[in-house]
Amino acid sequence: MTIPVYTMTAVDEIPVIRERLRRAFRTGKAKPIEYRKQQLLALAYMLQDNDTRFKEAMMADLHRPATEADFLEIKPTITEAKFAYDNVSKWATPESPALSFNWFAMKPTIRKEAKGIVLIISPFNYPVTLLLGPLAGAIAAGNACVMKPSELTPAFSALLAELVPKYLDPEMYVVVNGAVPETTKLLELQWDHILYTGGARVARIVLTAAAQTLSPVTTELGGKSPAFIDPKCDLKVTAKRLMWGKITNAGQTCVAPDYVLVPKDFVDKFVEACIKTLNEFYPQGAEKSGSFARIISPAHFARIKAQLDATKGKIVYGGSTNAEKKFIEPTLVVNVRDDDSLMKEEIFGPVLPIVAVESLDEALEIVNSRDHPLALYAFSKDAAYKAKVFNNTHSGACIANETLIHVGAEGLPFGGIGPSGAGAHTGKYSFDTFTHLRSTLDNPGWLELILGGRYPPYTDKKLASLALLFPALPPRGGSRKWGPWLLAAAAAAAGTGMLLSRRPRFLGA
Repeated sequence: MTIPVYTMTAVDEIPVIRERLRRAFRTGKAKPIEYRKQQLLALAYMLQDNDTRFKEAMMADLHRPATEADFLEIKPTITEAKFAYDNVSKWATPESPALSFNWFAMKPTIRKEAKGIVLIISPFNYPVTLLLGPLAGAIAAGNACVMKPSELTPAFSALLAELVPKYLDPEMYVVVNGAVPETTKLLELQWDHILYTGGARVARIVLTAAAQTLSPVTTELGGKSPAFIDPKCDLKVTAKRLMWGKITNAGQTCVAPDYVLVPKDFVDKFVEACIKTLNEFYPQGAEKSGSFARIISPAHFARIKAQLDATKGKIVYGGSTNAEKKFIEPTLVVNVRDDDSLMKEEIFGPVLPIVAVESLDEALEIVNSRDHPLALYAFSKDAAYKAKVFNNTHSGACIANETLIHVGAEGLPFGGIGPSGAGAHTGKYSFDTFTHLRSTLDNPGWLELILGGRYPPYTDKKLASLALLFPALPPRGGSRKWGPWLLAAAAAAAGTGMLLSRRPRFLGA
């Protein structure tokens, strides 16, 4: 392996870095679209050129199988950078709002401007996707950026700190490595936007600190993402997709199915299909397999094991652990009640509680009694079943007959709702997150003919003239009698014609 040594950024250097970025940003160097495209292409090539090194780093940090690293991190992030490269010219083009009779002459325009100096704080579980993916949006929007990767991924973080100044403009894009002291210092500073991905506990700290500097924040958190199982589902495919979504990255995925809700009389059949799938995935057992990751740290291992040890449910598959290797076997637990230890918080590991329910209504009640999750899954061939689940729940995303891969679907936003997060990113949504929509008007003097009534001294005549600028309400009850509206439209058109015919008289006003 060729992984550089992990070193922390000096705390005293952090304000200097922020100020250096601010000076570079103020030169306007990131305003030209060609500059942004060059940086986006460099980001993509950084990943492509160093594909093996990134995989080695994730293996060192997470025991991450190369296929997972490639399919879920490296290739999607290259695609993200390329998508921004292809579309940034269109995204950054100023827009005009819908035509309005009152405002069109003032040329209302929405400018797309960079917010400024932004901070991206990413977690350990998907270090490439959740740091460099949003970075593509920040670059496309024209921002300068500080990247703070997790201290729990020292190999990746050290590699990133080595490569970023080689590929990207070091005056505009900087990696800050470190743990609590370094992150605390970052959060003491004002940022034009912060994107934080991680857990709710740290999110409270981030939001509290950001409130002191009035730094706007986008959060992507997580929560207990449920999966609804309909007996009418394609059981073989359901078991494969659900188990893959659960055990990928050893369950350390913010949108992993956290628990499943299964009709009581279907539990045994469902469990049988899941066990068969796991045996196909790991014929020699997950611990001996090169296709299964490890828990990131001893502390995270201990937390998951404590949840598993305290369950009152019945383990029907797996359950073995190895603290030295930070290994927890893929585990299925049945007879799990809503108040079980496995249901108290997000598991973030390869343990799947199976909650038996009498009906879909009971399942919906359980889900709706909890915080809104980041993702929600429904496995069914029945359109009515899927519609009932989606129409009667709230979640960041609602996905039918699949897990995890919606995060990489081009054109879809990725984000939570309520306690699972605020705001969204990926693709154009990342660009939007880091973009300020700046409104502009340019009001010609000749419009005083229409707007002159706003000036004192106020009179009834002026009030009446100004009232003509605002729409009248339709009849109560929403009547669809079009006659009056057509007459009004005709009158408006006639008025516009008269106004335009007189316009030259007011150009010098």
